[in-house]
Amino acid sequence: MKSFKVLGSGCKNCVNTAKLIEEKAKALGVEVQIEKVTDMAAILGYGVMSTPGVVMDGKVIHAGGVPTPDKVAGWLRD
Repeated sequence: MKSFKVLGSGCKNCVNTAKLIEEKAKALGVEVQIEKVTDMAAILGYGVMSTPGVVMDGKVIHAGGVPTPDKVAGWLRD
């Protein structure tokens, strides 16, 4: 199982990022856990200055804007 955290204020882009990860995981048959982090201190603790940010298994892998579906699929295949 892969663990994701979507960092952001809860804006539309943050919601869409979480939904995209969830949909791609389901399509690829990958089990994921998605946590939404909205606390600004926690987000800054990851060094993310531009949201949405994505943390996978404890490592920041994306920041600023909704990732492309291909990028998300790559994360899930790794």
